[in-house]
Amino acid sequence: MTLPAGQERPTGRVASPRHPDPWHLNVDLHCHSTVSDGTLAPVEIVRRAHRNGVQAVALTDHDEVGGLAQAAAEAAALGICFIPGVEVSVSWAEETIHIVGLRIDPCNQTLVEGLESVRSGRQARAVEMAEGLARVGIEGAYEGALRHVGNPNLISRSHFARYLVEIGACSDVKQVFQKYLVEGKPGYVPHRWARLEQAVQWLAAAGGQAVLAHPARYRIDETRLWSLVAAFREAGGEGIEVVCGSHTAADAQRFGRWSRDFGLAASRGSDFHDPSESIYDLGRLPRLPDSLEPLWAHWPEVATMRPTLGDG
Repeated sequence: MTLPAGQERPTGRVASPRHPDPWHLNVDLHCHSTVSDGTLAPVEIVRRAHRNGVQAVALTDHDEVGGLAQAAAEAAALGICFIPGVEVSVSWAEETIHIVGLRIDPCNQTLVEGLESVRSGRQARAVEMAEGLARVGIEGAYEGALRHVGNPNLISRSHFARYLVEIGACSDVKQVFQKYLVEGKPGYVPHRWARLEQAVQWLAAAGGQAVLAHPARYRIDETRLWSLVAAFREAGGEGIEVVCGSHTAADAQRFGRWSRDFGLAASRGSDFHDPSESIYDLGRLPRLPDSLEPLWAHWPEVATMRPTLGDG
């Protein structure tokens, strides 16, 4: 991937003096475009972030960096700070976990090859999902899901969910997942993704920082979740999402404590996919508590930014 002229390629190993007030910067470090399972093109993501007052935005498509060049060019044109990112799918203890990589070099060969290996097998999985749905009377789900796909190499459960809403099988995407697409339901097909250690190593090779995404979302008990965070930290992980689209206020308090307990920097990201589906719009989520160390506190990209977020 070639970044536009004048756009530097940031890496996670470059730091500057700590920002005097990083908590009040409007930073959104997790969102998706049509390159994976979002519904807005990369340039539209950046434009929406800019309209919403976001000062620094990271595009973190699933297992794919193909939208970063377009997003970076639009960000440069609008004067918004752009953070190259990706969200890597990981298999850990029979669970699917997501690791967000930030400030990556998207041209790094280790990362590029690793993501390629993760993407392989999605098509076969999608066909199996469609077969499972057909067995309960939902025909044509594969072809229907493809109508919602921006990148055919990244067909996912979200695309099937949008098709099922389209045909009236369910009222919204959340209901589709609960009824058809989670473990034990007819459209669920497990897949082996990257190993946790692999994903963190790929991101480190690309100069990036690894962040454990939305920990409250994983369907595992407290003991296993603690083991996951410990394994992530041991593998070289540097951050944990505290404020995000799938976290309640209580979740944010809980994982704020874990951030301190594990020595992981706190991250903030809407996990925005679509204006009508997502809980939070880009940049429209609560800020991090002052008691936590923001992941971006020492990033040179934010060093001269003026705080814009209120305390509400």
